[in-house]
Amino acid sequence: MNNDSFAAAWGPRMLAVLRIVTALIFLEHGTQKILGFPPPTGPTPPVFSLFWVGGFIEMIGGLLLLVGFLTRPVAFVLAGEMAVAYWMVHAPQSFFPALNGGDAAILYCFVFLYLAVVGPGAWSIDTSRRRSGAAPAANDRLRST
Repeated sequence: MNNDSFAAAWGPRMLAVLRIVTALIFLEHGTQKILGFPPPTGPTPPVFSLFWVGGFIEMIGGLLLLVGFLTRPVAFVLAGEMAVAYWMVHAPQSFFPALNGGDAAILYCFVFLYLAVVGPGAWSIDTSRRRSGAAPAANDRLRST
């Protein structure tokens, strides 16, 4: 098998692995803020505070990304959330991400932007619906315009 056929066969699968692993780790941040699991190091945020809303977005968005449903629009929203988190919380502490603790927010932002552009990969509800001929999901309609 040459490199092109290997990449063609495994590229979509590895994209799905990237999406699933990223979603699982991201989901954990949301459940920590909303459900208190895993146990947070500090208090959970008050209901409807900015941090609570962020946790809710992380929890629901993480679940949707995990199963690959509405991947493109969800990933775009999550990229925006991470950009806001970086500039509001981390950047004011220091210019350098290694010092301000914003490394993860930056990486999440750009992984989510990547997913918003390329889609969910091989194993997802979006891909399954597209293959079965079901009505196109919202993210498929957006791409065709």
